[in-house]
Amino acid sequence: MNKEKKRLAIAGCGFLGNIVMDAWCAGLLPEYEVTGVLGRTPEKTKAMAEKAGCPVCRDIRELLETKPDYVAEMASVQLVKDIAEPVLKSGASLVVLSIGAFADEEFYEHIRSVAQENGTRVHMASGAVGGFDVLRTISLMGQVKTEMITRKGPGSLQNTPVFREELLEAGEETEVFTGNTREAIKLLPTKVNVSVAASLATAGTEKTRYHIISVPGMAGDDHKITAEIDGVKAVVDIYSSTSAIAGWSVVALLQNLASPIMF
Repeated sequence: MNKEKKRLAIAGCGFLGNIVMDAWCAGLLPEYEVTGVLGRTPEKTKAMAEKAGCPVCRDIRELLETKPDYVAEMASVQLVKDIAEPVLKSGASLVVLSIGAFADEEFYEHIRSVAQENGTRVHMASGAVGGFDVLRTISLMGQVKTEMITRKGPGSLQNTPVFREELLEAGEETEVFTGNTREAIKLLPTKVNVSVAASLATAGTEKTRYHIISVPGMAGDDHKITAEIDGVKAVVDIYSSTSAIAGWSVVALLQNLASPIMF
């Protein structure tokens, strides 16, 4: 007898959302049926919905009317804050890519409580990094010290408070931010999801040291996370020149959630 498929709704119809949809179309998520999509741009949302032959939803209420088991978010911190509570109260679990939303500790605790009360869960995708299992393990073993260093090209820092025109002409690396993850998310709300994810898995946003370094001529991002206690040290270092890895991390998470053997 065929096992009933899990019902998946997608919130976010841009580049990353289409990676998940295309993976579904390619048969990489056979345990799921797509029930609906929600996006900001009508044309893009319609085009993505046509790939699955599913409804276009105008708001979260319409998306939840499709009765999903999971809602996968691939859009923005603000969307997570807007939809998390209604999704969890509906009986669906939430797959989150914009983890920066949970740097807000009040929001984090509230959503944790809502999920617990409704028997639902928030699953955080690894995005552009990984190794959360070993980072979390080390944090359970003792008082963990966590540091993260992000290197990126100066062009990717434009239109942020840390950007300076001279960075474009600089001949050497320049540290443009040093502090903790909580301070970073307030300053750069759309740029530090990776740091938030690492800090939530280890020492917390206030105790995770974070550095951003502008590297002349660099394309893409390099994230190096170090978690250390007495006797144990883990270093996770991932470079990516494309944000596609974030979309594929959602595909990997959805596969894991449907698999009888979990990694």
